[in-house]
Amino acid sequence: MENLVPNPAAPKPAGNRAPVQTPNGRSLPYRLVNGVKEFHLTAEEIDHEFAPGCTAKCWGYNGSTPGPTIEAVEGDRVRILVSNHLREPTTIHWHGLLLPNGMDGVSGLNQAPIKPGETWAYEFTLRQAGTHMYHPHADELVQMAFGMMGLFIIHPKASADEPAIDRDYAMLLHNWALHPGTYRPDPAVMLDFDLWTFNSKIYPATAPLLARTGERVRLRIGNLSMWNHPIHLHGHRFWVTGSDGDRWPRSAWIPEVTHIIGVGQTRDFEFIADNPGDWALHCHMVHHTMNAMGHSVPNPVGAKLAEADAKIRSVLPGNMSMGSDGMSEMADMAGMMQGPPNTVPMMSGNGSFGSIEMGGMFTVLKVRDDLAADDTRDPGWYRHPPGTQAKLVSFDPQFALGFARDKPSDS
Repeated sequence: MENLVPNPAAPKPAGNRAPVQTPNGRSLPYRLVNGVKEFHLTAEEIDHEFAPGCTAKCWGYNGSTPGPTIEAVEGDRVRILVSNHLREPTTIHWHGLLLPNGMDGVSGLNQAPIKPGETWAYEFTLRQAGTHMYHPHADELVQMAFGMMGLFIIHPKASADEPAIDRDYAMLLHNWALHPGTYRPDPAVMLDFDLWTFNSKIYPATAPLLARTGERVRLRIGNLSMWNHPIHLHGHRFWVTGSDGDRWPRSAWIPEVTHIIGVGQTRDFEFIADNPGDWALHCHMVHHTMNAMGHSVPNPVGAKLAEADAKIRSVLPGNMSMGSDGMSEMADMAGMMQGPPNTVPMMSGNGSFGSIEMGGMFTVLKVRDDLAADDTRDPGWYRHPPGTQAKLVSFDPQFALGFARDKPSDS
């Protein structure tokens, strides 16, 4: 048995393959045992922080949700040991992989369940490449609602991608019913989710994606939520180049700026980071870019509730109004308005110009001319060159005065 190998994908320049980066996550180490790559996953309950101020009892693998990304190479023989530290049985299904029927992980159909305290071994040869996923097929309504899932990336046998990829990111989409003021996801919810995540994080806790100007970037995105997500990238056009069916022929590549990733699907996006700046990457279902968002939020737009809202919350702690003149008011007051415990504001996070007014399934692509090829440090906010930024050109004092008179007093 050899020492633990930190990343199965050879980093550049060896093999000319960019290592996969899982924002807010990591790849799973393995041991090489008689030519077999051996991984170990432990299913367990965890304390997971969605963002500062919001932590819940979730389930995951190896201390995190999503579990660590598994990376291997087409043709590898892999053995994945799965230890069950939950209080109920589980299995793992290798979503999209071509493998022997007895390794497919559907409880009762392909195997008996893995009981608490047991460790089972899945072993098979990888017959394909592409972006894939793993998740339970035992009590999956509960186990997936609690966060048990991960990415399984199989690199092609060829030593190089063509064209070569400089930065390779992997993200998993999910939804959660973590009701305001509670500390455990609700697995009984089918539609009314209130948290939408990239790699189980909500903005502003989602890690930014970095690229040097001119680099070719790949985004591998898998969807194990219960909604389809139109993922939109600002400032760039990307090509949809692959799926869990491997990288597509170039003749099949689709140019897009928004692409729907269906439930249970993966998609690979590739683009040239040729436009410096801080660019939004998000789901275009607008309520998926908000935190603690539910269908029962009252709509008092037009009513003046600055004083009444605090009194209502004294008897209904979960009450969150939209704001008298729109939800921007909530973002402006996020630091002052006390909401239910363990619940972050619907919109939070500040940029160079104030509140970004986004949450949930949202992050930022940061493209810089001077970023080193191997630099993973956040470069801070973009400094716009002169003449490249929108600016104020007029102001109507009469309208502003009338608006100020309509607003309720804080006293």
